[in-house]
Amino acid sequence: MNITNRMLLALMTVLCLGAFAAGCGGDDDEKSADSSTSATTTAARGYEESGLIERDEANAQTKLTIGSKNFAEQYILGEIYAQAFEAAGYDVSKQLDLGSEQIAFKALKNGDIDAYPEYSGTALTSFYKVKTDDVPRDKDEAFTEMESLLAEDDIVAMPQTSFQNTFVITSSKETAEKYDSPETISELAETAGSKTSISGFPECRQRTDCLLGLKQVYDWTPRFVSSQGQYEDIDGDQSELTFGFSTDGALSLDKYATYEDDKSLFPPYYVSLLTRQDAADKLGDEGRALIERIQEPLTEEVMRELNSRVSIDKQKPQKVAAEYLREEGFTE
Repeated sequence: MNITNRMLLALMTVLCLGAFAAGCGGDDDEKSADSSTSATTTAARGYEESGLIERDEANAQTKLTIGSKNFAEQYILGEIYAQAFEAAGYDVSKQLDLGSEQIAFKALKNGDIDAYPEYSGTALTSFYKVKTDDVPRDKDEAFTEMESLLAEDDIVAMPQTSFQNTFVITSSKETAEKYDSPETISELAETAGSKTSISGFPECRQRTDCLLGLKQVYDWTPRFVSSQGQYEDIDGDQSELTFGFSTDGALSLDKYATYEDDKSLFPPYYVSLLTRQDAADKLGDEGRALIERIQEPLTEEVMRELNSRVSIDKQKPQKVAAEYLREEGFTE
């Protein structure tokens, strides 16, 4: 089922439940993809539109270069920030697809870009060599530590998103039913035991936030399948479980189950727009407020949906970002 049909089905369900007495006929099938997309995203976030971003001509004096790393979610986020700043009147240029976090962070420190979105756990472990086991599992504690370390490099961590992109153990729904539909990793480990298999990238075997961590934290050692396939491994019966990521577009499909990390094995990976101090000073409270405002609807469910439009439907990140801002009432 493609993404438009999925969203249309979700919309029809909401309409039927909310207005059953009025009936639910075939007219809904003729709604446009844009209107169904907007309604689905709005219903998913439970957030009322707050009006258009107001353009301030004075902002044209502030030049901003927004960067991103080189995968779908980063492209989308980079575009969302850039397009929102453009709507507010800032002079914006983009350097998306910079590469790895090390390349992006170097570009930020060198002044090649003014800002790019980064994940709290990544910043702590990759830039400041905090051991994975030492990263605070509380999102706000991790953010505060990141904020303090970044300040030494004259970088400001803008307010973090409400969603994170962290590891999540995933299976098909059929596998979940096979093991009595557990909701947490603890329950899954108890019911599946060593009978099951899990796939992950090769380094996962020795990482304390991956397979090794399952043994240390959950006392669980499923059979390991070294692979980059993730959901392909599940679909192709190469493994029953995989280490996915919580905002993967594939998880917007109604075919996979995920399990709560009830013992906090995985570090937090919330997004913050890392911004050079000089750029943050120019943006001031108005720019910070704009960032917080456009991030508010970005729940985990919404981010999965946006990612699916790129990874599954093969839409361009620029188009997906523009649709998000329009659907949420920030732009026309």
